[in-house]
Amino acid sequence: MLGRALKRVPTALAVVGLDQQDPRYAGSPGGPPFRFAGGVEEGIRQFRGHLHNTKEVDAGAASHGLVSIDFEGGVARRLPFVSRVGVHGVAGLGPELVRLAVGGPLTVGPGKLGLLELQLGDYRVPLQPDGRAFVHYGRSNPSRFVLASDILGGRVDLAPLEGKLVLVGFTGLGLQDLAVTSLGESVPGVENHAQAAEAILEERFLGRLPMAPRIEALAMLLFGLTLFFVVPRASAPRAAAVLAGGIVLLVGAGVVAFRQWGLLFDPLAPALGGTLVFLGMQAGSLAEAQRQRQQLREQAARMAGELDAAKRIQMGLLPDPREVFAAEPRVDVAAVLEPARTVGGDFYDCFMLDDRRLFFVVADVSGKGLPASLFMASVKSILKSTALTVEGTVGGVLARAQDEVQRENAESLFVTALAGVLDLETGDLELSNAGHEPAWVHRPREGVERLEAAGGPPLCVMETFAYPATRRTLVPGEWILAISDGATEAQNRDRAFFGAERLRTTLGWVSEGTDAHEIVKRVRDDVQRFADGAEPADDLTLLAIRWKGPAAAA
Repeated sequence: MLGRALKRVPTALAVVGLDQQDPRYAGSPGGPPFRFAGGVEEGIRQFRGHLHNTKEVDAGAASHGLVSIDFEGGVARRLPFVSRVGVHGVAGLGPELVRLAVGGPLTVGPGKLGLLELQLGDYRVPLQPDGRAFVHYGRSNPSRFVLASDILGGRVDLAPLEGKLVLVGFTGLGLQDLAVTSLGESVPGVENHAQAAEAILEERFLGRLPMAPRIEALAMLLFGLTLFFVVPRASAPRAAAVLAGGIVLLVGAGVVAFRQWGLLFDPLAPALGGTLVFLGMQAGSLAEAQRQRQQLREQAARMAGELDAAKRIQMGLLPDPREVFAAEPRVDVAAVLEPARTVGGDFYDCFMLDDRRLFFVVADVSGKGLPASLFMASVKSILKSTALTVEGTVGGVLARAQDEVQRENAESLFVTALAGVLDLETGDLELSNAGHEPAWVHRPREGVERLEAAGGPPLCVMETFAYPATRRTLVPGEWILAISDGATEAQNRDRAFFGAERLRTTLGWVSEGTDAHEIVKRVRDDVQRFADGAEPADDLTLLAIRWKGPAAAA
């Protein structure tokens, strides 16, 4: 009865392709004229055998359509539009339904861009080289399903079915005839073939070029090479922007190819490859940065050790007044030097020219750090040598020392200096100032005053200069404090200066009879409290000399 009913309308029955031939179903399934052109049949998917209906039902079919699906990762992406069973060509169920509607033979031949082309009357369907086609799936629509029991029971108006392609199949879950489409929907197997037929009628075709894997590999290579050259030469945000821009470009190319030409281009592999290159380059950059940081830490440690050694050497060049004048009862001398950096350009010196004359100097080399400290050592040595060998005024010592320093001044540095000679028997003081901070003096029962000494420009500013001197006679108990500009120009966190007036106030609180060590300590402590942890602007040098008088020698 079913076979006779099927003869009333053009009907195509489903057949299943088998990898092994079934002796019960020898030969071909039977179908319309089928022609392969251009030798394309060699690449078509081939089944050795097939499985079809009983002969009574099969006798009512006008043709047959293949319903076998090769799932890719459990997803129905490509349906067999053309296959071979043995040596005979067989169309998929969807294309065969369309052929029944339009009539004529089936022809498969070479198409554009390396694809095949299936001809069904006026329809042209692009196929992959193996005869399968990517179906442009639409969303499943339950309203298009009609229950067979409702038709048999006369509960459905059949008029809407006139002139339609009708597929009869099972939708029961228990039959496990379900397929997941590329849209992620699980639909009955029969709907896959309905969508295949619908895609042909609506001419919504998809294709993937045979050279697409090569294009994707080339895109991956170009993207990777771009990142390979950009990442090491750009900052991390810019490199990440290039990566993101490349991924957007790849995805955009895939979307345009899909929407405009129905071509499938996979941007995932190039994007993933570029991301791996980026991560690899970033990991390499990070490892290199770690290596460089380790080298910098080692270099910094070595430099710190060298600077510490330089500091010890520099501080070792400065005399300790308590040791130098330990056996001298006529004078009390104290000094301190605190570099702004590990090493600095300030220095002081004090020594006896003979059994009654004390020479002292406080100087400041231009610049800071290691260059200034090296130049400072040279200037200090020259000044001491000149003071011990040159007879005359202290101004003459500075002038002669300048001549010697100029010959060793390749970097054109200059030095400010305040030098003096104190006669420990008479209290006569001779001062000369080469562009340095003035000294401060305090006479017993009198206030603190700034001692403006005669002088001239810093050493090495002018080629020749005759430095004048200022004379003053100290009284017993009177002290003099020579400083560097690290005291008056010390700054706090608000960028305010310590200044001369604040220094005057500090010195004004020094009581009568205070020794030189306490004077130096009080000034240093006040400057440090004022700075309140702010980074020093310059080296701090203090040298205090308190003359006790000739009677102390007895």
